[in-house]
Amino acid sequence: MIIYAISKKCNRFSLLQKAMPDISKQTLVNQLRELEEDKIVARTSYAEAPPRIEYNITEYGQSLMPVIDVMQDWGLKDIKKKSS
Repeated sequence: MIIYAISKKCNRFSLLQKAMPDISKQTLVNQLRELEEDKIVARTSYAEAPPRIEYNITEYGQSLMPVIDVMQDWGLKDIKKKSS
């Protein structure tokens, strides 16, 4: 969900928290760090007051998008199937 949200320009921590209200702050921090370590997302810090940090999908992370799109399609079909 984090990778998908960032790919849709939900690329600041506060926006990610709003997009995923059920995830704890610490879990989101940990997941973002792991994604950064794995070179899937890049973290950019801007020297502003207050400091601004943005996350973007790397070229390597973009290679995951076809998989995420297929998973999204499957999930939408499954929801429709269960609701009928």
